Amino acid sequence: MLAREAELQIDDIAFGGKGVGRAEGKAVFVPFTIEGERVTARVLREKKSFAEAELVRLIETSPQRVTPPCPYFGRCGGCSYQHMSYEHQLHWKSRQLGQALRRIGKIKEPPLRPIVPSPREYEYRNRITVHVENGVVGFFRHDAHRLIDVERCPIAQPAVNDALLALRSRRPRDGHYTLRAERGPRVFSQTNDAVALHLADMIDSLISPGQSILIDAYCGAGFFGKRLLEKFARVIGIDWDVHAIAAAKANASPEESYFAGDIAAQLADHLSSVDLLRTTVIVDPPATGLGSDVREILRRYPVPTLLYVSCNPPTLARDLADLDAAYRLESVTPFDMFPQTAEIEALAHLTAA
Repeated sequence: MLAREAELQIDDIAFGGKGVGRAEGKAVFVPFTIEGERVTARVLREKKSFAEAELVRLIETSPQRVTPPCPYFGRCGGCSYQHMSYEHQLHWKSRQLGQALRRIGKIKEPPLRPIVPSPREYEYRNRITVHVENGVVGFFRHDAHRLIDVERCPIAQPAVNDALLALRSRRPRDGHYTLRAERGPRVFSQTNDAVALHLADMIDSLISPGQSILIDAYCGAGFFGKRLLEKFARVIGIDWDVHAIAAAKANASPEESYFAGDIAAQLADHLSSVDLLRTTVIVDPPATGLGSDVREILRRYPVPTLLYVSCNPPTLARDLADLDAAYRLESVTPFDMFPQTAEIEALAHLTAA
């Protein structure tokens, strides 16, 4: 058993944002620490090969440590990196993506491009979801399923914080409330507008010339497809969310077609009926990644350009390993869609093998 408190040298930062030290041969994960720091940590939970701890005291401090501007940081479960300089956040996110590609994807030398930073380190989120329970309005704590009362979120856009203030003033009922900077269809969309546009621009630049059909899988309301209309004679969007498809159809041009239903079945149906050599596919799945059935369809019908947008490096790495028989990985570009958090967005560019 580890001592209740231990002095640790932090030598790594794990995916998810926790610093890593070692005591008696075990990895000890300590939130809100930075590699190079020496700390006293209190062990909270101990497993066979690792332990979870909380920071008690900083003995030696990293030069990358900064003062968090948020009064809730360290208690709120939303942000993991406000104690770290922004440049160092970018360094670790890129490094963690590369580690996942090597360890899980078995890619010895990942073709990793430089990370694309967010123009705004704070006030970038165009929406937040807050929870209300017994008069408390806010977010869940990082270490417990309990709410912390929040008056303002520094990573949210001013208009979102105005909506939060208005919600608090009317004493809402218990429940979950999504607050947005702008009114629009309540379907999935990217949270950081500026970084989403950089992502769309890079996708545009990676499309091979002479392509006439775009299949946009997990298309939501058509964020990518609608921006790429000039490059294709036909855009086909597919998503399981009927509300997202309805929003995509609402302002669709004659060149756009949108279909709701099972992603694998829809993908197989369309890929089997088009000229594959003139078809580009974009996939933007949830954090669970591509289902095994979707990966099988993509292997069966390889296209010249496959662009994979991921919000979860481990599932991206798993899927890239599974697609390796039919595709060649050209590049992976991390995007910092979520500054101050441990979340990592990435774009993988694949071509038919």
